Amino acid sequence: MTLLVVGLSHRSAPVSVLERAALAPEARGKLLQDAVSAEPVTESAVLSTCNRIELYADVDKFHAGVAELSTLLARHSGAGLEELTPYLYVHYEDRAVHHLFSVACGLDSMVVGEGQILGQIKDALAVAQELHTAGRLLNDLFQQALRVGKRAHSETGIDKAGQSLVTFGLEQLADGQDVETWAHGKRALVIGAGSMSSLAATTLVRAGIGELIVANRTVGRADRLVQILTEAGSPGAAKALTARAAAMTSVPDELALADIVVSCTGATGLVLAGEMVAAAREGNTAPLALLDLAMPRDIDAAVHRIEGAHLVDIESLADASADAPMAADVDKVRGIVSDEVAAFGAAQRAAHITPTVVALRTMAADVVAGEIARLDGRLPDLDDKQRAEITQTVRRVVDKLLHAPTVRVKQLASEPGGAGYADALRELFDLDPQTVAAVSRADTRADRHDARERA
Repeated sequence: MTLLVVGLSHRSAPVSVLERAALAPEARGKLLQDAVSAEPVTESAVLSTCNRIELYADVDKFHAGVAELSTLLARHSGAGLEELTPYLYVHYEDRAVHHLFSVACGLDSMVVGEGQILGQIKDALAVAQELHTAGRLLNDLFQQALRVGKRAHSETGIDKAGQSLVTFGLEQLADGQDVETWAHGKRALVIGAGSMSSLAATTLVRAGIGELIVANRTVGRADRLVQILTEAGSPGAAKALTARAAAMTSVPDELALADIVVSCTGATGLVLAGEMVAAAREGNTAPLALLDLAMPRDIDAAVHRIEGAHLVDIESLADASADAPMAADVDKVRGIVSDEVAAFGAAQRAAHITPTVVALRTMAADVVAGEIARLDGRLPDLDDKQRAEITQTVRRVVDKLLHAPTVRVKQLASEPGGAGYADALRELFDLDPQTVAAVSRADTRADRHDARERA
């Protein structure tokens, strides 16, 4: 089996292509199910964020796997295969592990060091577990990625190297001012009630805004977010803060009085067209700051031309982050990633030989049982104590003979290039491949059950 990732991100593709390739939430589940139905794929998981779309899979044929995953990404996104191909990257085996671990640590983020990606990786794993498309390999990979990301943030100062996209975007809007000073007392409209919009609303409340309006297609979700923010008594919130939920139909009216607008919805088309913003702001010359965190974009780029409006979107954030300073701790994080990739590879190689070792010990136990049965036939007068002593002695002999080679073969298999030791063990002891495969299937079923229990 081969670990494979095919994807595109802000590093490989322009924002216009990322917009067209963005996956709707309902499309992600269908993509995973279609992936595991394809011949070369046995497991799949998709990591889809505002600036990356990546399909991870365990495949039995590398080239066929690349072709299949590329085709599936194109089929389920809004872009054709010919358009996507120039921007797709492919990583496999250790390089795929290194890539995901780097992503988890924030090294591959638009804002280096941001921690929100950990939640997105956790969500990607949860969806794959819920749909039963993640087996042993991807469960191990994504869970280890989460641990590596947490380790990087706890053991280094990577948090100082960057912030979430929300914080970074607000800093761009503040244009050199402290965000709290800039946002204090302002009226903010947040469109959407998902994770990114919730983070934006929380950040704005902590910055001390005076009024918050959360607009969402489902008003109930917006109202729950408002309740959470007001009941929590968020630190930094102005004493006079008022907050309420609103329907999407009221957005034009809310725009007329807003000072700050943050939008991040799952809509496939524009939420705020240029004409809508222009009409809502007619006669209002006060500055309007807009932050678009959606992919594809929620806010029409034509808003740039409206007098007094300042729009920051994913594309402008990418340009600004290219000049952001890198913390010295980034090198430490890279060291952590390299160490963890090596450890993960060793563990996977060792796990690969485990079914063969189990099959060997099972065969040995069967041989012992057969010989004891023969002994019973030849020496029927043995009492229970004698039979038990003989049985225990034979088992000890077999265990001692197998102990050193099985321990050593696990050590050898964990080293780079050690995959062939499982094949050698099967050949030397004439193990039935079907028996080894049955052990592997049983382990996979147990892993999936454990993963569902943890989810």
